[in-house]
Amino acid sequence: MSAPAETVLAWIGLGGNLGEPRSAISRALAQLNEDRGNDVEAVSAFYRTAPIGITDQPEFINSVARVRTTDAPQGLLEKLLNIEARLGRVRTEQQFGPRVIDLDLLLYDHIQMDTPYLTLPHPRMHLRRFVLEPLFELEGDLKLPGGRELSYYLTQTRDQSAALDESVKVTD
Repeated sequence: MSAPAETVLAWIGLGGNLGEPRSAISRALAQLNEDRGNDVEAVSAFYRTAPIGITDQPEFINSVARVRTTDAPQGLLEKLLNIEARLGRVRTEQQFGPRVIDLDLLLYDHIQMDTPYLTLPHPRMHLRRFVLEPLFELEGDLKLPGGRELSYYLTQTRDQSAALDESVKVTD
């Protein structure tokens, strides 16, 4: 009998602004949770967010999930990309454009890494209120790799809109 695989916590940013983003986020979470080796432990409320860069597009719906996983960071990223593809995400060269679903590996345990395929923590998460607000909701003043708490970064991103989406009732 083999020993159980070691698990770690990872945090996933979820968002979208085309079609039914709330439904796409829910389906992505369900697919991730159905995958052996991954357990979605908690999900933040949904937040409405103004687009960044290309402003002539619908508002985004964003959330963050805490996942207990046995996958290595690169393996988890690959699963996230596969879920995006199954849900209809077509990746283009255009950054900040509209999308059906976007799944970002934000944090993986306390690991810091920088490879051609994956940078942890996510290299722009500290600049994005739509990531920081739901992450703060789940984890309070979590200390990020490098030693600063989430609240420090939240004070630095005041100009970005991230409003709780009141159209969705959040239940425990």
